[in-house]
Amino acid sequence: MPERVGSTPRRPGRPALDAGVPDESVVLARGLEAFAELGYDRASARELARRLGVSHNFINDRYGSKAKFWYAVVDWALEAHQRDRLPLRGADFDEEQYLRAVITHFYRRTVDTPLLGRLLADEFSRESERVDYLYERYIKPELDALSPSIDRLVAAKRMAPVSMDVFFFAVIGPASALVQNPLAHRLGRPETETHRDLVHTAEQLATLIVDGLLATGRSGGDPAHRDGRP
Repeated sequence: MPERVGSTPRRPGRPALDAGVPDESVVLARGLEAFAELGYDRASARELARRLGVSHNFINDRYGSKAKFWYAVVDWALEAHQRDRLPLRGADFDEEQYLRAVITHFYRRTVDTPLLGRLLADEFSRESERVDYLYERYIKPELDALSPSIDRLVAAKRMAPVSMDVFFFAVIGPASALVQNPLAHRLGRPETETHRDLVHTAEQLATLIVDGLLATGRSGGDPAHRDGRP
């Protein structure tokens, strides 16, 4: 696992590393914006420093490297998502209500953090240590927590069997509707949409996806095996 953010001893005569720089949350938010807009490879340390409004040595001095800064940015953004979802696991939901609550929460959070969605979409498309990190630290634990509910819905014939990769992309894919605004506007979405409008769209997406996942189970169709194959 990559090293987490640490402190760097200050050499004699140098000003404090945080002198005149933005607060940590501002630095990480600007880092998220840079990585989302440029991608990891195009976000040079110099360009990151320019966007952060700091010296070109700041990234290495504060975080150790561009890679470690990326991990700090991702942890800052995704750990907040994890904390927000924790109450759902202890709520008094049946399996369908829990599935619906998790997916609805995901889309609502995508509305609040569209830049994170763009960063993840870019990282998921290429092999790297970063996608390994995202999967092991964030994606797999979430799917492991959700899998028992999915299995019980399938066993009760309330949901058709589907492989985990198909399930994941069936849920993740529609999130593009919440972050690809230029195309959405060309498809007819008003350019005057508010945050409340986007939350409503997120809830519509969640209803559409969950109802679709449960439709075969409700209709009593002949489901395939759990791995999604005949």
